[in-house]
Amino acid sequence: MSLYRESTGSGPDVALLHGWGLHGGVFSALASTLSEQYRVHVLDLPGHGHSPWSKGAGDLEGMARLVAAHLPERCALVGWSLGGLVAQHLSTLFPNRVSHLVMISTGVVGVRRRDFPHAADPSLLAGLSGRLARDWRGTVLEFLNIEVRGDENPLETLRTLRQHIDSHGAPNGAALAAGLEILRSVDLRNSAKNIASPTLVIAGEYDRITPPLGVLGLAERIPGARYCEIKKAAHAPFLSQRVEVESLIKGFLGQ
Repeated sequence: MSLYRESTGSGPDVALLHGWGLHGGVFSALASTLSEQYRVHVLDLPGHGHSPWSKGAGDLEGMARLVAAHLPERCALVGWSLGGLVAQHLSTLFPNRVSHLVMISTGVVGVRRRDFPHAADPSLLAGLSGRLARDWRGTVLEFLNIEVRGDENPLETLRTLRQHIDSHGAPNGAALAAGLEILRSVDLRNSAKNIASPTLVIAGEYDRITPPLGVLGLAERIPGARYCEIKKAAHAPFLSQRVEVESLIKGFLGQ
């Protein structure tokens, strides 16, 4: 099967991987900025946007392997939320293929556990999973509303996110269910130490889905990783604090 990919610009290769329930179009502004210096590849994850669904992408490893098959032989990876988890796992599976790794709003553990309290409330994702089969659009909208809580410009950020819900077509229900399960069950505490690429980890100060301490917990486990917390931002700092985040990413990729 083939995943949908748009490529623009020229220079070293950079791939952008989006979050749950959306598609690569959410990166239109970031892709435009990066394409001034890089060859930018924006993918729709399996079952999202224009990309078909595959049962083989039902877990993090399967999704990472499928995405890897649609990337240049070596590139930088920029992943947001679910896309950050895919980028992280891909970098551990194929370390020689990842020149730089940027993860935005990606925590080390999906939901709170007794031995790790700095993650999302378990009831948050459980409730979404229960409603997904009845009303996928309403569930995605609810998730987007949670993403912007605490943001400095919540209405503007939410408006941008909502524009991308199904502008590439409706997401596949099985893909949405699988993605929520990945977000709920992921635990990167053991695998993060195996990341060999230069890594930048970006958190939003008021993110409720991946709280900053959970994102910091990921950065602390990656050898040499750089951690940056974006003030007054929630789960989508690349939209709400666009100039700051784009500057961080460009500076990091240029190193």
